[in-house]
Amino acid sequence: MAARTPVLETFPALRAWQRKALVEYLRRRTEDFTAVATPGAGKTTFALRIAAELLGDGTVEAVTVVAPTEHLKNQWADAAARVGIQLDAAFRNADVHSAADFHGAVVTYAQVGMAPQVHRRRTMTRRTLVILDEIHHAGDSRSWGDGVKNAFEPAVRRLMLTGTPFRSDDNPIPFVSYERGGDGLLRSRADSVYGYSDALRDGVVRPVLFLAYSGETRWRTNAGEELAARLGEPMTQDLVAQAWRTALDPAGDWMPQVLRAADARLTVLRNAGMADAGGLIIATDQQTARSYAKLIEQVTGEKAAVVLSDDLGASARIATFAASEQRWLVAVRMVSEGVDIPRLAVGVYATSASTPLYFAQAIGRFVRARQSGETASVFLPSVPHLLGLASEMETERDHVLGKPKEADGFDDDLLERAQRDDQASGELEKRFAALSATAELDQVIFDGASFGTAAQAGTPEEEEYLGLPGLLTADQVSLLLTKRQTEQLAAQRRRTAAQPAAAPTAAPPAPMSAAQRRVALRRQLNALVAARHHRTGQPHGKIHAELRRLCGGPPSAQATIEQLEERIATVQTL
Repeated sequence: MAARTPVLETFPALRAWQRKALVEYLRRRTEDFTAVATPGAGKTTFALRIAAELLGDGTVEAVTVVAPTEHLKNQWADAAARVGIQLDAAFRNADVHSAADFHGAVVTYAQVGMAPQVHRRRTMTRRTLVILDEIHHAGDSRSWGDGVKNAFEPAVRRLMLTGTPFRSDDNPIPFVSYERGGDGLLRSRADSVYGYSDALRDGVVRPVLFLAYSGETRWRTNAGEELAARLGEPMTQDLVAQAWRTALDPAGDWMPQVLRAADARLTVLRNAGMADAGGLIIATDQQTARSYAKLIEQVTGEKAAVVLSDDLGASARIATFAASEQRWLVAVRMVSEGVDIPRLAVGVYATSASTPLYFAQAIGRFVRARQSGETASVFLPSVPHLLGLASEMETERDHVLGKPKEADGFDDDLLERAQRDDQASGELEKRFAALSATAELDQVIFDGASFGTAAQAGTPEEEEYLGLPGLLTADQVSLLLTKRQTEQLAAQRRRTAAQPAAAPTAAPPAPMSAAQRRVALRRQLNALVAARHHRTGQPHGKIHAELRRLCGGPPSAQATIEQLEERIATVQTL
């Protein structure tokens, strides 16, 4: 028996961006259509509605969905079945064809890369719509890209979906259109774009607070030399990588202190109306993931769910966690993209991955809103490159071909070298060893702005930020962060004034350190941006972005004193 045509009336109501993109798609009727929408916006629903439209009017007879992972195959098939589209998630290349009562199949990019001729034959047999989910994965390897192109060139329609920055390399993505800009570089062109800032304005996604933790780190290098550095301070990329690795060491004090703070934040959210709120720790490798799970059990008294690989058992564990009220999940990349666990509201970014693509994928796990006012909180190391990515959450990126490699701002190879075990022997070739690390809250980043001053872990100052209400609008988050920062600075001034004078005559006030000056300037800049927001209605992030365009330089979390002073002068003239 042939599969029944899906009934459009059974579909859930579309969001405004989905309706607009659907109208544009049906108006154009082109072979290729690329939709960029932030994680949590509803790309799956949009794509399935297009599939139903094309199946209903006879444009296509079959649907093939290509997803990045085995887990997402099941997720796609389940979502499609709910709207009357039957997709075979168990299809294997050896099967050649699906049963007649399926509308099509869900496969992975790896499957297509291994046997593109199988999928080309299937595509030529029936008029087919191909949905390429997270299309940037087609550029992961040449075999995948070539396989996708070869397999799906005969398709009647191709719909490309992505929710993250396309790629940071020069691998062209099949079926994506590129246009040459004034600088001579080719940039990807999307037919529909729905960014994080748009979704935040519409209440589709949650506001995300980034709590950046610094601290003192000590380690022994491969040559046996002992080094110390403060996480977050300017230093060479090699030192950043080693200090970062030291902080993430499960045997040190940094991770237990940060996990304690993250769990405290999770408790606040649960008590504030998100009773089933869950947390996710993203680890670099399987060994550290297991160690983090033990730490969480020590901190909370509850076992954490652990997902270590992309297999059938992992999918079942993710599904069980998603449907439960268990507090914590620990994963290695598996839950970084596409996996739908709407109750995730607290994250700990405990991985060395630092590309814009991976960072956006990871943060996308926490942004899906279920009710008005929900917020998300992500704890991360105070590493300059990560702070920049956190400050640029609302930035829309295109895939650029021919761009210099160093433009991403950080060399991930350094982190890979720092993470790799040194197998060399000899007295002068001792292994890297993390010796100690302590944690303190360095700053809170929200809407492109940086708030707060350094607060030791476990102090009332830290608790002020961890205790922010869980149900807030974006504007309320900004106002409360500004208020907290003002109170924190006022308390510091009171403590200083209460200290007994060292001499009978009043000493002149001590000059501020560079760190204190930077905090004061950030506070002044945030206040001026907030004032302009209330005058014009422009989002804080867009005002900060405009100041960066006019003045140059990195986000305020990384800006120098001179750059902050220039932006303050500029915003006063706008």
